[in-house]
Amino acid sequence: MNWSEGAAREASRAGDYGRVIELARRAARVTQRQLGDACGLTQSAISRMEKRGVGDYNMTTLARAAGHLGIPPTLVGLADTGAAPAAPAEGLDPVQRRHFLAGALATAATPALSGSTPRLPHGGIEQADILRLATSAYRRMDATVPARQLSDTVQGHMRLVRTVAAQAPDQASRARLAAVGSEAASLAGWLSWDMADAGSARTWYGAAIKAARRSGDRLLIAYQQGSLAQFEVEAGNVVQGLNLIRGARRQLGSQRPAIATAWLSALEAVAHATAGDEHAADRALLAGATEVEQIPSEKTPPWPWVFTFDQRKVAAARVTCGARLARPRWVLTCMDDATAALSSHHDKQRALIGLDVASGHMASGHLDTAFALATHALDTGLRLRSGRVVERARVFRRTYSSTTPPTIVRDFDTKLHDAYL
Repeated sequence: MNWSEGAAREASRAGDYGRVIELARRAARVTQRQLGDACGLTQSAISRMEKRGVGDYNMTTLARAAGHLGIPPTLVGLADTGAAPAAPAEGLDPVQRRHFLAGALATAATPALSGSTPRLPHGGIEQADILRLATSAYRRMDATVPARQLSDTVQGHMRLVRTVAAQAPDQASRARLAAVGSEAASLAGWLSWDMADAGSARTWYGAAIKAARRSGDRLLIAYQQGSLAQFEVEAGNVVQGLNLIRGARRQLGSQRPAIATAWLSALEAVAHATAGDEHAADRALLAGATEVEQIPSEKTPPWPWVFTFDQRKVAAARVTCGARLARPRWVLTCMDDATAALSSHHDKQRALIGLDVASGHMASGHLDTAFALATHALDTGLRLRSGRVVERARVFRRTYSSTTPPTIVRDFDTKLHDAYL
């Protein structure tokens, strides 16, 4: 089956991964029952997955079905998963090795049809690779799991990484483990940020940059500097954020994958918009859109990215910029693409975009629509106990004042006043 074009690619872009599974299954002339039997699932479970549309999916179920049908993992939103090949891991290039290990872990986590316990292959599998895959899994879980439920687990994982690193036999192993530790520290920073613990977030991001430097991986250093820049901009430290972004670009040097430059351009645009510089924000957005065109559409994003970056993500950045600049046209002309970019991946990010879209409607005078969208986003923030979403909802609320607010505003206020996370 040609994965690079046709209905499967369009379904993937829309976030309808069940449709991708269905198309692949039909092309392989496999029934739902046969696929279910092969994956250890019922026929009805396969049917529900195929009919889910754009929504949340169980990653384990997707991995089983995609692995059995030979679907590229990126088509079902699983950048770092894949079926384990029969060949050993030794001798593979880094990308092949990553897919081999991901498949091995997926196999170990999936009950075998015979009832026996599958085993990880032994030859050549390094601890750093396994720990990195675990970190990536936690990063994906953040999309739909409250940060407070993940934080202790991630910090325990961080301690494990440090213990393993202390026992590393040589400098090369220590460098690889430092890279893993950097990613885990960055995730801990993100979770602290989501819990509205700015002090801990800044500490963890600083630790992530230090570990990245020990690893010697320039791409990782740039990624962690960009992550801290994003945090500082949201904290109101725009000048520091822009300096970090410039430093990240210098760090990349000649190693400039398009996804890195496009992502940094999007961060830069939001920083300029936060500072009220519309022209600089627009220039950065245009640069990001141009850089996205250079990203190979069929390749798995290079680590440390675990999610793809495309024109819809640039549209999401333009929505955020429009909200901060009070430019409703920027928001309303891009909101469909922006919503699609996050529709099936990350509930918290979708809530943040929803609040930006609500700001656009507010600036256009559409009060009922604005507060309906904001209420939906706030509900998501409360369900996932996201301090970041709730605080953004408070910022949105401050943009409206009235001595006699309508019912929809009073209802929003009630939810917001009761938000004790």
